[in-house]
Amino acid sequence: MITVIGNLKGGTGKSTVAFNLSIWVATRRNVHVSVYDLDPQATITDALEIRTEDGHMPTLEPIHNANELGSEGKHTEVIVDIGISDNEAMNTGLQRADRIVIPVAPSQADVWSTQRFLKLISNVRKTGVVPEIIGFMNRSDTHTAVRETDDAFDALNSLSGIKMIEPRLYQRTAYRRSFSEGMAVFEMDAKSKAAAEIEELGELLY
Repeated sequence: MITVIGNLKGGTGKSTVAFNLSIWVATRRNVHVSVYDLDPQATITDALEIRTEDGHMPTLEPIHNANELGSEGKHTEVIVDIGISDNEAMNTGLQRADRIVIPVAPSQADVWSTQRFLKLISNVRKTGVVPEIIGFMNRSDTHTAVRETDDAFDALNSLSGIKMIEPRLYQRTAYRRSFSEGMAVFEMDAKSKAAAEIEELGELLY
């Protein structure tokens, strides 16, 4: 299955999600994972290079050629990190995706951006089978009194063409550290709140 992690807005945590899910699938499901880094910022590539240099297993080699997407065997899970700076690569990813997962930060601007992204997907996929489109709240506020996350979720849940799921990733230092150490959050600290969040998200998606 080809799973694209994407959104039009920067700062939604696409690379963080793609990085952690890639390692989760490889270790928890024990299947071959192909990771496509189609974002010119190459954030996930940097993290995977650190992972290899530090000897963490399994190692994952990022692929940067969008034209190779879909050439994997049927027993391979494919995770694609797309960026808005390369329209051609982004469109290729969207065209070939079996599933599109959209992380959304809790703000009105991110809700608007997600609406535009859904329209883009619809334009790119005018013909053929429509992929499953799943959204979830990312970088959610940890303070229970703050309503932005719930408000954004409710707004997105009212949109057609997207299925919002309940698991949320919260604004935590662990996610930033995971990149710098080349490790998934559940590898750094299996008992952390961030680890529990990725475990729940991975179980639901895979």
